Order: sequence, then structure tokens, then C-alpha cells
Amino acid sequence: MLMDSERLEQLLTRYWNCETSLEEEQELRTHFREGVIPDSLKETKDLFRYFEEQKKKSVGDFSFNVDALSDTGAGQKGRVLKMVYNTMRIAAGIAVLMVAVWFVRREVREETRQASTDTYEDPKLAFEETKKALLMISKSFGKAEEQAKNINLFNEAQEEIKNKEKDTKL
Repeated sequence: MLMDSERLEQLLTRYWNCETSLEEEQELRTHFREGVIPDSLKETKDLFRYFEEQKKKSVGDFSFNVDALSDTGAGQKGRVLKMVYNTMRIAAGIAVLMVAVWFVRREVREETRQASTDTYEDPKLAFEETKKALLMISKSFGKAEEQAKNINLFNEAQEEIKNKEKDTKL
């Protein structure tokens, strides 16, 4: 049963869009098995031929058992290699992490040392400079305390005005 190229193209388009019926799919399989196929559809013919070969295989088939048994030996070796590979990846990751931690700790230690070094050679001079800094901070706190008192006075006055307004409304 030969099919014209237009019908073949229509069926293939419907087949790739998953719109064919079982009868149409059987028609395609038969055509690709027995019919004349243009060069542009050689890959599709190979695909249909592969499907036919796979349908013929079964679990009880001897060739299937040979293939399965040969794969298990190679599969065991492959699993061992994969496990070694994964172990090496983990070890490399841990090594990189340890080196990064070492460098970070080293940087932190260097920065800490620089921050704690003395800036004055003479202890009396250092004491006087510290005293000046503390007096300056003390004066700033004194000014801030005065401003806070002024704010409190303002808040109290505002409360009195609100209370008087409430009393006059009642």
C-alpha cells in the first residue's frame, strides 16, 4: 500500500502533534516499513524502524537477558567510579572551604592587631589626651541634657494648653 507524499506529510504532521488515530499510526508504520521514502524522511524511517525492533524485544528474550547482564557488570564499575568521583568532589569542596576560613581568620587577626596598637609612646601624654577627650564628651552630654530639659518644658506647656482647651469645651 503506497501513500502519496501529500498524505504522508499530513499524517506525519498530525503524528508529531499527537493527533493521529491508531489506524493512522499503523498506516505510517506500514508505509515506512514497505514504501518508498524520500531522502528528507530517512531519519523518520530510522525512528519507525527502531520502534518496530523495540516492540519485538521482550523480557523473556535471550538477547534482552544478555544485554541486561552485561550492563550490570559495567554498571557496578560505573557506580564505584561515580562514588569515588563524588567523594573527591566533596573532599575538594571541604579543602577550599578550609583554605577560605584560614585566609579570613588571618585577615581578622591582622586587622585586630592594628586596632589595638598604642598611638602614644609616653603614658602621661596618652592619659592627658584621654582626659581631654572625656571632658569634651562630658560637655556634649551637658549640653544635650540642657536641651532635653527644654524639650520637657515645651512638652509640659503643650499638655497644659491641651488640658485648658478640653476644660473650656466641656
